[in-house]
Amino acid sequence: MKPSPPREYPLATARLTPLEPTALSSAERFRSVTLAADSADTARVARRTAGEVVRDWALSVSAGDVELCVSELVGNAVHHATPDGHQTPFGSERLIAVVFRAWSHWLFVEVTDEDSTPPMLPVGELLNPDLSQLEADDILPDHGRGLLLVQSLASAAWWAPRDEGGKSVFCRFDLDDHDRGH
Repeated sequence: MKPSPPREYPLATARLTPLEPTALSSAERFRSVTLAADSADTARVARRTAGEVVRDWALSVSAGDVELCVSELVGNAVHHATPDGHQTPFGSERLIAVVFRAWSHWLFVEVTDEDSTPPMLPVGELLNPDLSQLEADDILPDHGRGLLLVQSLASAAWWAPRDEGGKSVFCRFDLDDHDRGH
């Protein structure tokens, strides 16, 4: 007996965000990088930047957790984001911005892309009491796991449409008390 396909629901939504990530650069610490979505090293550069932010700013959060969340969010943008449902014109690049903002209590990570489609989380089905009839792939959906991972590692995760189209997906890491002196 094979269960029905997983249902999905959107990640929590916030109000519109400004088009330019730098417009929100009032944080105590700020770093932003814009990447070509189709470049072979996009995910690697995003992960490396995340690790550098945690180390350079001496934040009391796991660099590995931040790197993994950034990697998942950038991976989603690379694999799923099409500029508002259209193919990019010949010769143009799909761009992704990764923005880090830190205040005394929090590190915010924002990943922007040009597709306004909401990110979706899988909604699990009720488990069949006779699991011996099911394969592992029947229980776990083949997509949406990355956002579940982000939600489990970060203190919060949400998304917002952007003023000029596209979207931003955010995650927040709560920092320990000893970061507040930086």
